[in-house]
Amino acid sequence: MEVELIALTRYLRGGGTPEELLEHAGRICYQSESRGEPGRFIRARVSEGHESIIEHANASFEINGISRACSHQLVRHRLASYSQESQRYVDMSEPEWALPPAVLASDEAMAVWETFSEEVKRAYRALRDLGMRKEDARFVLPNAAATRIIVTMNFRELLHFFRIRISGPAQWEIREVGVRMLELVYPHAPGVFGDFREEMRERRPEFFRGTASGD
Repeated sequence: MEVELIALTRYLRGGGTPEELLEHAGRICYQSESRGEPGRFIRARVSEGHESIIEHANASFEINGISRACSHQLVRHRLASYSQESQRYVDMSEPEWALPPAVLASDEAMAVWETFSEEVKRAYRALRDLGMRKEDARFVLPNAAATRIIVTMNFRELLHFFRIRISGPAQWEIREVGVRMLELVYPHAPGVFGDFREEMRERRPEFFRGTASGD
């Protein structure tokens, strides 16, 4: 799995940071002047539940190597924009797979998987040899087929996504996607994401192990 932050809202006034834009939006509401600490101002507003102001900034991520099962969970977050690798147009004769750690850790499970995956590839190629279009041959592909997707969310939706997906009930793969996205965007907007990040790193440090800032 690879997650990269590829775009971020730039404020065209002053220093150009997302938090300066969000503070400006908030100051409009209160008719107040900036004190030069946008992160502190934003953190206070988020803690109060005044989250509409953080909708003005967006972040775009490129995510590679997640399963189709994971991408189906991701696109359920509807206040976002997505561009995903298409199995209609991309040849999947030699697909990449995204497998659960529990399967990878078991020799018996891997033997089952390898037998199945070879059959999937044979079936896909056989359908293509029969003249079937890629959009029809793809019906034999499992949820484990790896995919690539670009996602853009505003900061409010990102914060909601993190709250839902960086949690105990979340599936391991979407949780790891969430953690990596959080660690990438947090340095650019600690006033928005800092309280949640600090809380989760204290409550569930195991979620952050293996990340750039984890152990």
